[in-house]
Amino acid sequence: MNHSLEKMQKLKLFGMARAFRHTMESGKNEQFTADEMIQLLIESEWDERHNRKLGHALKRAKFRYPASVEQIDFSNNRLDRNQVMRLVDGEFIKQKENIIITGSTGIGKSYLASALGHQACSMGYRVLYQHQSKLFGRLKMAKADGTYLKELARMEKQHLLLIDDFGITPLDAQSRAALLEIIEDRHGKSSTIITSQIPVSKWHDVIGESTVADAILDRLVHDSHRIELKGESLRKRGRPRKDETVESESPII
Repeated sequence: MNHSLEKMQKLKLFGMARAFRHTMESGKNEQFTADEMIQLLIESEWDERHNRKLGHALKRAKFRYPASVEQIDFSNNRLDRNQVMRLVDGEFIKQKENIIITGSTGIGKSYLASALGHQACSMGYRVLYQHQSKLFGRLKMAKADGTYLKELARMEKQHLLLIDDFGITPLDAQSRAALLEIIEDRHGKSSTIITSQIPVSKWHDVIGESTVADAILDRLVHDSHRIELKGESLRKRGRPRKDETVESESPII
């Protein structure tokens, strides 16, 4: 047994080694046929690699907090369950479509976007979470240190880009130009999710310069999936349960 485990470790078959060790030490190996044992070892290795890959993807995505589709609360008619579940399968990413999530502060927009992002990671897509103010602040610094194009290229490579809290402050000329470049790079090539407290009808004013705003909205809003969350802020419900995580928005929507 030890000899086989050593070879598995050297071959980096860590999931297989763990399952083999557990099966042998517990004596369950006697319950399996040779075919069943092989199946167990292969499935254990598959699960190990999938979970390791998912962990790396979630770390690279830089989500603000953990989120999952399973924890979404569809009660009180605050959210259309059918609409969300149609997006869970990731077909919108295959079709290079965008999602726009709007609603008042604290209602769960960020959590919903992050849950869809986590789901995309589990399906093998490259995902990146960005908060608007930090995004444009970092891009301004990148302009100064010569890494601006590298930052844009990193975002362009993502299958799914999440821009959270869009419109929380009006865009200046530099941020407006950066947003146009980001959206232009991704248009028809990949998907973007944007959350905002501001209704889409007022985004033109948030962006500012008319020509640039028209170009951005034409590429971003046209044929996008629109989700509007309704109801009062979840922060008004008092202290969260132990299974809840509170950031700028509650994780249970």
